[in-house]
Amino acid sequence: MITVNENARDEVRKLLQEEGRPEGSFLRVGVKGGGCSGLMYEMDFDHVMGEGDQAFEDNEVKIVVDRKSFLYLVGTELQYSGGLNGNGFVFHNPNANRTCGCGESFSL
Repeated sequence: MITVNENARDEVRKLLQEEGRPEGSFLRVGVKGGGCSGLMYEMDFDHVMGEGDQAFEDNEVKIVVDRKSFLYLVGTELQYSGGLNGNGFVFHNPNANRTCGCGESFSL
């Protein structure tokens, strides 16, 4: 399961509304090869479930993860930082052995 803190929840809601996403849209989170540490996080809005997708809800945010990515993301917390040092979503992944400085890639 992926948890979502309050700042991330608020930002997801805001973006869904600003982008005019259809009713039933959710946050799709995944992992793909790449980045300076070997694996990169992916995040987008979607409204169509795929075969093998895992769906769950935390803090009023529906999150969908494909089967392969789920194994890498179990226990991850999605946070949002809007301070002067940066503006964006941050993944706190307890499965990652190493992360890059930008926080967008990791390795196991």
